[in-house]
Amino acid sequence: MSTRPIPTPALTKKDFVSDQEVRWCPGCGDYAILSQVQKVVPALGIPKEKFVFVSGIGCSSRFPYYMNAYGFHTIHGRAPTIATGIKIANPELSVWVVTGDGDALSIGGNHLIHALRRNMDIKILLFNNRIYGLTKGQYSPTSELGKRTKSTPMGSVDYPLHPLSIALASEATFVARAIDTETKHLAEVIERAARHKGSAFIEIFQNCNIFNDKAFDNFKARDVRANRIVRLEHEKQIRFGADGEKGFRINHCELEVVDVNDGIPESELIVHDEHSRAFVAYMLARMDYPDFPVAIGVLRDVTKPTYEALLDDQVMEARKMRKPDTLQALLESGETWKVG
Repeated sequence: MSTRPIPTPALTKKDFVSDQEVRWCPGCGDYAILSQVQKVVPALGIPKEKFVFVSGIGCSSRFPYYMNAYGFHTIHGRAPTIATGIKIANPELSVWVVTGDGDALSIGGNHLIHALRRNMDIKILLFNNRIYGLTKGQYSPTSELGKRTKSTPMGSVDYPLHPLSIALASEATFVARAIDTETKHLAEVIERAARHKGSAFIEIFQNCNIFNDKAFDNFKARDVRANRIVRLEHEKQIRFGADGEKGFRINHCELEVVDVNDGIPESELIVHDEHSRAFVAYMLARMDYPDFPVAIGVLRDVTKPTYEALLDDQVMEARKMRKPDTLQALLESGETWKVG
C-alpha cells in the first residue's frame, strides 16, 4: 500500500463563499472588498480551517458571515482585542480583523492602537467611508470638517482622524491604503498584507452610496484620478500626472509638489522606500485633496519580532525555570504564612 500523502486539492474563491445571503445595500463598496479577499486567500496556501475573520459592529462587520471560514462577530470596537486573544491561543491561525472607521477609530481606537503597537500577526482591514452607515448616516471620526449629517445638521466641528497616521504612530509594521474600485490594486495590497509577518493595517476607501455617495470622487473619479492619486511603488520615484510629470521633493521638512517640465532635476524627486522608518511615510499618509494628491499602496513594510513569538519565548523560558511539579508544592513555594 502506498504511504504517499494524498495531495490537498487547491482552494478557489468558491471555497470561501459562504451560503449566507450578502445583505449590503446594492452598489456598496463592501462587495468589491469581499470579492477580492475571497480571491486572495486561496492563493496563500493556508488550509481553510486555519482562517479566522473577526469583526465588531457596523456594515463591514457582517463580513465573517460571508466568508466560508471560521468567524467571530464581536462587540463594538473590540475586534482587535478578540483577535489578539485568538492569535495568542493559536499562533498558527491566520487572523483577520474587518472593521469600519466608526468601529475602529471611535469606541475601538484604544484597542486598535495596542494591537498594532504590539505587532500582533493579525491583518486589519479598515473600511473607511467617512460616515456611520449602519446607524443611518451620522458623521464618523474620519468625516471632513463641516460635514452635514443627521447628527451634525449645521456641519461637523470635529477635525477628522487620519487612519494611516494612527497606524504609523502605533508602529504597525505594515501600513497601506487601497480603494474599493481599484480592484486589481486592492487584491495586490491585500495579498502583501496577508504574507506580512506582523501587524498589517490597510485603510480601504469604500463608497457608501446611500449615506455618503461619491465621497471620494474628487480624487478617484476617472477624469481626475491621474492628477489626484499617487501610486506608491518601492524603490521608485513617487510620480503622478497624466504623463508622470509631477513628483515630490522635500523643502524645509515639508513635501512640495514639483513638475519636471518646469526644469526641476529628476534627481531631486523622492524615491519611495517602504522599509524606511523616516518621517516621509507619515507625510504621505496625511496628503489629501485639494492641497495634495492622495497616496495609495504600501507606505511601510518593516520586520521585527511579533508579540506572540516573544510571548512564546517567555513561556518556554518560564517552563525551564519551573521547580514545583505539583499544585501543593507550588502553593507552598516562596513566602508562606499561617493565619491563626
